Amino acid sequence: MNKFQKEAYKLRLLKLANLKSTGAPGELALRFDISERSIKRIVREIRDEGINLRYSTVRRSYVTEEEFQ
Repeated sequence: MNKFQKEAYKLRLLKLANLKSTGAPGELALRFDISERSIKRIVREIRDEGINLRYSTVRRSYVTEEEFQ
């Protein structure tokens, strides 16, 4: 995965998180056709950039911190 692809995955993940429809990390990995480990690495990078992204077990989706309630 090159840098351009990784940035595209980040944008797609954030759009899905805003819609609260990412699914579990394994489901998201299947949707993006990458490994679950890559999903977790991308999530960590998004968090390192200062975006409050969390996984909601109730919604079974990544969501932004404001929507985490």
